[in-house]
Amino acid sequence: MKRIIRNLIIGTATTTAILSVSTFAIADFMVHLSIDKRCSGWMEKLMSHGAAADYLEAPHADASEEHEAAQWFAQAKQPVTTYSEDGLKLHGWLFDSDSSIPHSHLYAICMHGYTGTPAEMAKYARRFVRMGFTVLVPAQRCHELSEGRFVGMGWLERRDLMRWIHLIVESDPEAHILLDGISMGAATVMMAVGEPDLPRNVAAAIEDCGYSSVWDQFLYNAKGMYHLPRRWMAVPFVAAMSKISKHLAEYGFREASSVSSLHHATVPMMFIHGSDDTFVDPAFLDRNYAACASIDRERLLVPGAAHAMSASTQPELYWDRVTNFVKRTFKL
Repeated sequence: MKRIIRNLIIGTATTTAILSVSTFAIADFMVHLSIDKRCSGWMEKLMSHGAAADYLEAPHADASEEHEAAQWFAQAKQPVTTYSEDGLKLHGWLFDSDSSIPHSHLYAICMHGYTGTPAEMAKYARRFVRMGFTVLVPAQRCHELSEGRFVGMGWLERRDLMRWIHLIVESDPEAHILLDGISMGAATVMMAVGEPDLPRNVAAAIEDCGYSSVWDQFLYNAKGMYHLPRRWMAVPFVAAMSKISKHLAEYGFREASSVSSLHHATVPMMFIHGSDDTFVDPAFLDRNYAACASIDRERLLVPGAAHAMSASTQPELYWDRVTNFVKRTFKL
């Protein structure tokens, strides 16, 4: 009997050790694939995921606007650079406001999503330009022309966004700034508005399909992206990824939280999400909205919209609400 018990203990310990090593090895691979720019073909592999395919294949009710905006973006963009707090050269594109509109000191910063480019924000930038805003569209670290190795999923980028804000304020102390972001760009915006050193020049913010935290997002994607069939299997896997990320990129998935940052938000906020989003859980909309400490906040759930597709699914609803929010908060 003692020998049987001993063998069971040894067998259990061996199995646990093998599972732990396997979990760590797979988690290490997935961290590099997910956030390490040096991982060969990381963008191509991740952009082949269903969310990107859904965006490209789904019908866009604003297709003509997107086409015109893309042409405008390419012709009107002006390069601008700054440096992150950790010494990375960050690149962006600047667009002058519509000269026929007499508004002054109005600026909008549009943040693109995970594995995206500034050009994906073309229609948003063009809309804000036509409202009288000078628009800045940065490339997030590790994207397009901006330097960096590890993607911060919004957490590292929140401080990059602060550098862009300060760049505007240094050139125009009377600036009134709108922050706008999609997906990871939305998380960047939500994490930035809770920063204690956020300049008072930031007058309002809009987030579209952002997640409540990096931890929640990786857990939600565990089945779709990492093919883990059960949540109880996903938790230790994502926990291992978080520890590896903390070591490599200097941030853990739990600390990278939109919800925690929103507890300290004071600027007017608008929260948007598509009801049919399968990449970022639509439930995050209410979680983020409830966490926001701003007295002035709005929410919009767009029926039938997939990830990052709210403006393309119901453009009239989307832009009516966004335009009214911007006009109200900026007193236009």
